Amino acid sequence: MQPVDEGWQYRWGDSPLMPDGTPQWIVQDEPGQWHDIGFPSNPPGRAGREHAWFRVTLPEGEWFSPMLYIYSVDIIVQAWFQGELLYQYGTFDEQGRGRFEGWPWHEIPLPENYEGETVYFRVFSNYTDIGLWGEVAILDHPDLVLHLVSRSAKSLVIATICGLIALLALIFASIQRGPMGFASIALFSLVTGTMLVAETPASLLIAYQPLLWDYLAAGSYFLVPVTLALLLQQWLAHHSPAVLGWLWKFHLGFAVLALLASLSGLINLSSAFLVFDGLLLVSLVLLVGSAALRFRVLYREQQILLVTCGLFAVLLIADMAVAHGFLPWGWLVPASWGALAFALAVVSISVWHFSRTQQALQQMTVQLEQKVAERTARAEALAEREAARSRLLTLESRKSQKLADLISGIQDCAVLEEAFELLARALPGLYMPMAGSFYRRRPDGSYERVATWGPAAETAFPASLDRGLPSLTETTLPLRSQALSDPLCFLLRVEPGLTGGSPEGVLLLAHPRLPESLKGYGTVRVVAWVYQSVEKLGITLSGLALREELQRFSYEDGLTGLKNRRHFDELFRHEQEVSRRSGRSLSLLMLDIDHFKRFNDTYGHEAGDEALKMLSRVLARHFRGSDTVCRYGGEEFAVLLPGATSAEATERAEALRRAVASEPAGEGGAVPEHLTVSVGVACWPESCTEFGDLFRAADRALYRAKHAGRNRVAAAEA
Repeated sequence: MQPVDEGWQYRWGDSPLMPDGTPQWIVQDEPGQWHDIGFPSNPPGRAGREHAWFRVTLPEGEWFSPMLYIYSVDIIVQAWFQGELLYQYGTFDEQGRGRFEGWPWHEIPLPENYEGETVYFRVFSNYTDIGLWGEVAILDHPDLVLHLVSRSAKSLVIATICGLIALLALIFASIQRGPMGFASIALFSLVTGTMLVAETPASLLIAYQPLLWDYLAAGSYFLVPVTLALLLQQWLAHHSPAVLGWLWKFHLGFAVLALLASLSGLINLSSAFLVFDGLLLVSLVLLVGSAALRFRVLYREQQILLVTCGLFAVLLIADMAVAHGFLPWGWLVPASWGALAFALAVVSISVWHFSRTQQALQQMTVQLEQKVAERTARAEALAEREAARSRLLTLESRKSQKLADLISGIQDCAVLEEAFELLARALPGLYMPMAGSFYRRRPDGSYERVATWGPAAETAFPASLDRGLPSLTETTLPLRSQALSDPLCFLLRVEPGLTGGSPEGVLLLAHPRLPESLKGYGTVRVVAWVYQSVEKLGITLSGLALREELQRFSYEDGLTGLKNRRHFDELFRHEQEVSRRSGRSLSLLMLDIDHFKRFNDTYGHEAGDEALKMLSRVLARHFRGSDTVCRYGGEEFAVLLPGATSAEATERAEALRRAVASEPAGEGGAVPEHLTVSVGVACWPESCTEFGDLFRAADRALYRAKHAGRNRVAAAEA
């Protein structure tokens, strides 16, 4: 292995890119801008900067398949060689930034003529550190694999031992349960072993998934104080400080929140390490210090446990100091040995306690066997009674779950019609094995069958029901089996009164013919459940109907039926984001009725309302479904045309102007004159470069159309 530890230079900032995407800094040598540095990590004078470049001239060497090995990089990197991109880890956006994607080691293949050539490293980091970290060396690929394995061997051996301890502890935990159970030992050993494996360089030889291994390392690392506090809390028993309970709960919450926030993209995983290390330092001091205050009153085995825990805490703090640069990187802190010593101490003491408890358990066995025999006899009698009750409840439980799923599906529907389609599909599965039919109310008040199920249901139930349901008797509570109608009739009512108080649906069911094993369930109970289910469906549909009605009132203009300004503003924000991402054009028409005040004064406000309705009908006919038309206020209207260029939007506006001018202002010739409109057209990005200027550009164009004589279309100037 040939270290590359001399001749490094750095430069703050990010290089401009040439038209072909090549950074200028690797082509245009500016010696005065590059500064010498002993190792390419954390150059002086960072001052919050997130971009840095490093370069070095590669030394001569004789290698079969030369590779440039880098232990780690904070946090994403590009390697440029002879004007070409040689290697990249992470994704750089247009601003040269990117997200954390793990801390793997890097293997960069070098071309044959690499000796004496300069390699450039472009680095972005919003972490506390920036640059390369650890070892930088040239070696052959097989030698690199051997180096990584040998570097990881100690940790892998200790991780294997921790895994065996966890397995044995789980076995003991299944045998012995109590305040000093083995479950917490298994958790600590498992967390420690996982952390050691995930942090070893050899883990990437198993599966090159850096971010996955970093998440495993982070999760297990974040849980270390949880397992330590749990172990001490259990083993120190009544001498346990109260702070231990708060510490493990706090760190468990931090681990869950940090990992969820990182997975959801709210934070980078790397930033969580800095916060956690600070919290861990304070927690370790509190954890060990609070327990040490009670050292003299502890039992000997408790003292041994506390000493090994303190040793592990000191090694963890030293390891953090190396990671954050407070101690030299070359210091090899044996934190894994500290974890192993602590785990072995806990296991040894636990096994000793376990052997003592076995004698007491053997004495209790005879007594327990006698009690078990007595309880077994009572349990068998109870089981026979519960089996009968279980048969009675099985069907109801299954149907209740289906009802809950159906209600959840209805709540997810956008409109009432969609909910009734779902209802018609789901009712057969809900009410089988009872045959039945479901009817939906028509506009004329009669009821049409939309679903039928069960044997002979097509002939047993009519295809439609008359208005008013004169031949049916509603099944209501309270129930008496001898007074039940045939067929059973349940009315589905939807509030608010969409149909003037008439039920929106009718459910007809045959009398339940239950299997022999379920006769105890009872006809009355089945029918009562059906009645309650129909009531719940009605309440759910009523809520959906009310939501649909409120949404319509919220986004619709009451006079013209067009969308209102609130809806338009929300949609405009959506469309501008779509256009920004896709690059497609977005055109806006602002139109105003010419001389509308004079029209109102002449013919009255009622005629003015009719004129506004006429214009809304013309607008609705004239524009496509993907366009959005709204009444923007008074006699002013706005039209949003996604994907339309300025020329296309102007042509559409001109066609609209002609259509309005040819349409009578009132019905039946009540108003002798025709209205005209003036239209202003603006388009992004032709008329303006910012979406916020689109409305102003359209307004200015409308103003020009008005002052040019009205009844015309004016396009915004670029």
